[in-house]
Amino acid sequence: MANRFFVAPAPHLHGEMSTVRLMADVIIALLPALVISVKVFGWDVLAVTAVSVVSCVALEAFVQHFIVRGKSTVGNLSAALTGLLLAMNLPSNIPLWIVVVGAVFAICVAKMPFGGLGKNPFNPALAARVFLLIAYPQQMTSFVAPSVEGAADAASGATPLAALKAGMLSACDADYGAMFTGATAGSLGEVSALALLLGFAYLLMRRVISWHIPVSILATMAIFATIYAGVRFEDSMMHLYLPAFHLLSGGAMLGAIYMATDYVTSPMTKKGMLIYGVGIGVLTMCIRLWGAYPEGMSFAILIMNSVTPLLNKYVKPRRFGSR
Repeated sequence: MANRFFVAPAPHLHGEMSTVRLMADVIIALLPALVISVKVFGWDVLAVTAVSVVSCVALEAFVQHFIVRGKSTVGNLSAALTGLLLAMNLPSNIPLWIVVVGAVFAICVAKMPFGGLGKNPFNPALAARVFLLIAYPQQMTSFVAPSVEGAADAASGATPLAALKAGMLSACDADYGAMFTGATAGSLGEVSALALLLGFAYLLMRRVISWHIPVSILATMAIFATIYAGVRFEDSMMHLYLPAFHLLSGGAMLGAIYMATDYVTSPMTKKGMLIYGVGIGVLTMCIRLWGAYPEGMSFAILIMNSVTPLLNKYVKPRRFGSR
């Protein structure tokens, strides 16, 4: 009698969560930030987002069908989420052809050559963002300044981080209300800390992510900024303003909550997540304070993405039944 029992590779236990549900939840969590971006920068936001999402989905479908020759994977929403995250890292006034170039890099260079979802060593959207920043620095750092009425102004405006780096702004003089609610220059996903925190609460409620990575990143950045302020500045008020400034400006919230928590490129254990988060926080602050770029979150996450395999290898949970 033929053997009818087949043993498949692990894992053998499956939870209720599916890839589609996880991706859909992250997309839903990003919708408040997208709405605020439309309010601040106008309808150009939707054009950038649509081109990014459609390009990523179409490119993955093309590669999967004509090159990999396998079953279509666009239905798991990972390509759509990559497109949305890429758009969140772009200015609203960026030429649409550059958005397409970014989608090509994200899907055809950073994701599919490694085997697709679950096998890419680096976050595809962040890899594309860094590539575009190096290839097209002027277009990637030219931001539209929001007007008082909330619509995008034609004038170019510096982000709070860039203004601080250039010495045009002090952390004590920053408009923290605008930085919290969204009326500042920046990429689509950087303008409203409030919207990003609402999405964070939703992801925690849905148990899509845990608190370990976002909190460890933001806490490390706050502690680093506090120590730096204590050493660098005599004004005691800077001990409060500088940490708040770095947490609310740039891609701190977007990176910590939505980019660094990517399942594929982040550690599996809670201890590994904390080490990973601390590393991202330290690297981000080092780049912001002493690097050539005013922002360092993207570079820090990609660097720590490369450390994730080591963390998974050496930071393991205790085996069941062991002492």
